[in-house]
Amino acid sequence: MNFSTQVAEQAVHWLMEMQQGALNPRQQAAWQHWLNAHSEHQRAWDHIQRVNQRLRGMPSPLAHAALNAPTSTSRRQALKLLLILGAGSAAAWSLRQQHILPPLTADYRSPVGQRRKVQLADGSQLQLNTGSAVDVHFDGQQRLIRLLEGEILLTGIAGATPLHVLTGQGLLSSQAARLNVRQFNDHTQVAVFSGRVEVMPNHYSGLPLTVEAARQVNFTRKGWDTPRATDANSGAWADGMLMAAHMRLEDFLAELGRYRRGQLNCDPQVANLLISGSYPLDDSERILDLLEISLPVKVRRFTRYWVTVQARA
Repeated sequence: MNFSTQVAEQAVHWLMEMQQGALNPRQQAAWQHWLNAHSEHQRAWDHIQRVNQRLRGMPSPLAHAALNAPTSTSRRQALKLLLILGAGSAAAWSLRQQHILPPLTADYRSPVGQRRKVQLADGSQLQLNTGSAVDVHFDGQQRLIRLLEGEILLTGIAGATPLHVLTGQGLLSSQAARLNVRQFNDHTQVAVFSGRVEVMPNHYSGLPLTVEAARQVNFTRKGWDTPRATDANSGAWADGMLMAAHMRLEDFLAELGRYRRGQLNCDPQVANLLISGSYPLDDSERILDLLEISLPVKVRRFTRYWVTVQARA
């Protein structure tokens, strides 16, 4: 399988048109013209017909949405996702969404406080940040990484098929790109360091957003915010660093807390103090000690797993 998200959208459009009734002569000519215009169109059309035939045997919400969604928009999105992913991977993805297959059974994971490098079958390199988990599906038809939780840095190389990253909010597509992807509760953040990446939210019916190198964007299931320049801390974790440029102390401690077990709290009185610098992630205790030198704060350690940063008396 080798076709773009735009071609997938076009194939879904024609399938839905045909399922609403017989095409009139003008529509039939337009479909035939589209089909013959490029071999990519023919591959996408053949593939979506096979996927459509397999839908009724798939006990998953995604298949149900593709067959029975109350609105054409949600049905279109379900069909497009099935077309891009392939029915087999979509079934596994749907089980993940229902938490029938938890992140504990992920193909690769990194525990809290640790980072991990994985060499993928096509030569691409995947790095997992603290507390992260992914599933990887690579075969002759697709290259798919499903981010179950946490954050990854992917250095992809060009291949016969596009490289896809699926998150809780949507699908990222690229060829040869270097990108950082972080899963939050209600949105995904993607930063592109080289190449370009297409962003297609789950419940968005328009064309995908193209994110160029040195830009980052947050997106939800319905859309995205304005792309902006990559920030200093984006991807720095892969080099074992936490970068702060006039960062609020509360936000800094929230980031640092991702690499430690237990609670790292910030007293509201000091939450808005600003901090800058480069800090090695492998020694969070030393970072806390440095805070007492550089800011008017006191670090109170009730236990190793319950630490509060508060105003110095």
